[in-house]
Amino acid sequence: MTVSLSRMWTARPASPVRAVAAIILGPAIATGIALAASTIGAVGAASLYLLAVVAVAAAGGVWSGIAAAAVSFLGLNYFFTPPKHTFRVNKIDDLVALLVFLGVAAIVGALFARALGERARAERRENETRLLNSISNRLLTGESLQHALNELARLALELFELERCVVDATGPDGPLRAVAEAPTNREPGERAEIPLVAGAEDLGTITIERRAGAPPLGPSDRALLNALGAQAALALERARLDAEARSARLDAEASQIRAALFSSVTHDLRTPLASIKTGVTSLLEQGVVYDATQQRELLGAMLVETDRLNRLVGNLLHLARVRAGALVPAKQLVPFDDIVEAVLTRMKPALAPFSIRTMIRPDAPAVWIDPIQIDQVLTNVLENAVRYSPPNGEIVISVAPWNDGVQVRIADQGPGIAPEERERIFEAFVKGPGGATGLGLSIARAVVLAHDGKIWAEGTPAGGTAIVFQLPLNGQGEPS
Repeated sequence: MTVSLSRMWTARPASPVRAVAAIILGPAIATGIALAASTIGAVGAASLYLLAVVAVAAAGGVWSGIAAAAVSFLGLNYFFTPPKHTFRVNKIDDLVALLVFLGVAAIVGALFARALGERARAERRENETRLLNSISNRLLTGESLQHALNELARLALELFELERCVVDATGPDGPLRAVAEAPTNREPGERAEIPLVAGAEDLGTITIERRAGAPPLGPSDRALLNALGAQAALALERARLDAEARSARLDAEASQIRAALFSSVTHDLRTPLASIKTGVTSLLEQGVVYDATQQRELLGAMLVETDRLNRLVGNLLHLARVRAGALVPAKQLVPFDDIVEAVLTRMKPALAPFSIRTMIRPDAPAVWIDPIQIDQVLTNVLENAVRYSPPNGEIVISVAPWNDGVQVRIADQGPGIAPEERERIFEAFVKGPGGATGLGLSIARAVVLAHDGKIWAEGTPAGGTAIVFQLPLNGQGEPS
């Protein structure tokens, strides 16, 4: 909706003064031209008068053309039909010629004016349709309702020569008000209200005030104003329904997250708690004596489960930080092999049943990362590989240069993931092949994206899964 749309509006009918002036001036000019050219006779003058009738009909409409035909008839009789300078006609042929001229001039003028009127009405309907489509597109696009209503008030002010236009509406977030006023500050004239109604819902009004002395609104003007009001009401209703749909979707997502969180708590957290409780119960059981080696084994198992429980709680806290937008890396320039070594040392008990192979290229550069967060990424990915790898399976960790950063690849020999499911495993609480729900890969993706990197899953030649992530050297790459 732009200012140029107001130019699509067709001109209004001629005023009475303009019509009377055209009726007099048209035949007068034709008379002057015919008299000035002494060689022009009655036939030539009739042609000039006929041209004048057509011009007057074009300027003033059907009745102006008929009136101009009558005036031209009198002028042709008075100035060019013998006896001249009288309204008498001596010959019957001259009378017939004058009457034929009058009829032809009136018919030609009327038909021409009617054709122009039909053309003007067709242009007006076309312009109204284009105008309504433009307003509809503006109102139904993603821009704010307040801005769209401001544009609607401004355009109505220009199109209908208003002194003031006020749109009062009820939006999804509360009342909306748009006001457009003419800079002339004249006295207001005719006042009208157009209701904004969608179905049974009353969504507001458009209040217009005409300029003092302006002609009253015609039926077509009121029809267009009602159409504008219907478009505005439709946009308001759509915005309300969109807001309700968004609210329902958010509620559904929140319910889904709560259900998934409950599933995760009852499944993932219950296992380490049960193991810890079993170990403590065994140690405290009366009548059972454990030697030092057995006590160490029980305590070691409890320590492993405690670490596992701690990581699960940490992942939940990380997820809360991600959803709150508080995941901001504290970057340092760190060689990635230091991160790999620290994670492998800490996870040595969990990785003991597997064959771990590392392939770190010596030319892999140091990168600007948050070492604690990237440690968490590598830990989560390795825990995922441990969960789905077969006993004595091989887990390969490779680090290589990538453009101006590093690419890290952790491959396992697990059951693999179908191509259509590889993106979903990075969503929170998505169930894996074993039925367990996890947060590890979701947290890993959030951390990698916070470092302006990319992470994805792909298959391996042996049928397992490889989790690959790339980190830019300076932390300013393009995330996927």
